[in-house]
Amino acid sequence: MWRLALHTVSYAGFWRGQARLNVEDVIRRVKNLGFDGVMLMAKRPHVSPLDYRQEDYQRLRDLLEEQGVAVACIAAYPDLTAGIDRPMAPFTEIQVLYLTELAKMARALNTDLVRVFTGFERSGIPFETHWEACVRGLKEAAKRAAEFGVTLAVQNHHDIACHCDSMFWLLEEINEPNCRAAFDAWSPVLHGLRGEKLAEAVRRMAPWIAYTTCADYWALPRVEYNVPMNSFRFPSEPAYWAVPMGEGVIDYPSFFTALEAVGYKGWVAYEMCSPLRGGGSLENLDRAAAMFVSYMREEKWRRGPGA
Repeated sequence: MWRLALHTVSYAGFWRGQARLNVEDVIRRVKNLGFDGVMLMAKRPHVSPLDYRQEDYQRLRDLLEEQGVAVACIAAYPDLTAGIDRPMAPFTEIQVLYLTELAKMARALNTDLVRVFTGFERSGIPFETHWEACVRGLKEAAKRAAEFGVTLAVQNHHDIACHCDSMFWLLEEINEPNCRAAFDAWSPVLHGLRGEKLAEAVRRMAPWIAYTTCADYWALPRVEYNVPMNSFRFPSEPAYWAVPMGEGVIDYPSFFTALEAVGYKGWVAYEMCSPLRGGGSLENLDRAAAMFVSYMREEKWRRGPGA
């Protein structure tokens, strides 16, 4: 029912043992895995605006058309609170320029969506200062993107406005029609929202949701060894590592049921961007990607965990 996209970061070689492919080889792979499109990572080693000119976009468009693959969105990597402790340097302007270039890239590659982040909190800086930097940067970037008919989709990923209530407030304050949400299940579940509470978060965010990206995770328990007491401090914060869809702790049955109920019609993307059970070989990455397609196409999420 939804179009499925594979995030090219899944084959970018960023985490331990992960195979690394160039963007052309990822594009050649996705159709055979069952995807309709790609989410293009807008940094090296994939599609950095530093490396792409019009002739490069034309070459990429030709390959996408040949493979029958659409571009679901451009994945941007801003951090709008970077340099907040060094106001002499124009960090906001630099990042708005980056996002403007990605809006041009989106148009060149026949998509109208750029996924963006907010920013991380820096120690010793008031929260309101972080918030204002994100509002100001995203508002200006959205206005620039509008010139190219492009929407910015803010992912609930970074520190600022990661919680759904905070993101709702942030988007209201930005108040630009082309600044919306790339709303994922991962962070709300880790914030303690499951079942009806997760569905309620989807309903609250529904007017803003323009995109969503999926991955499933196991929570790996951690303990700290207390040497003097010959004992352990437990629990420590768990580590979350990726497993195939439906095998982890993220409540996708509640999430997708709620998305369907609110009439979401956009893309559903899949990414592998952390250590993955089974390792990072091409064979294991392909296996996990194909399992995501099966999980979605066969609507296994309707049957609950482990379907």
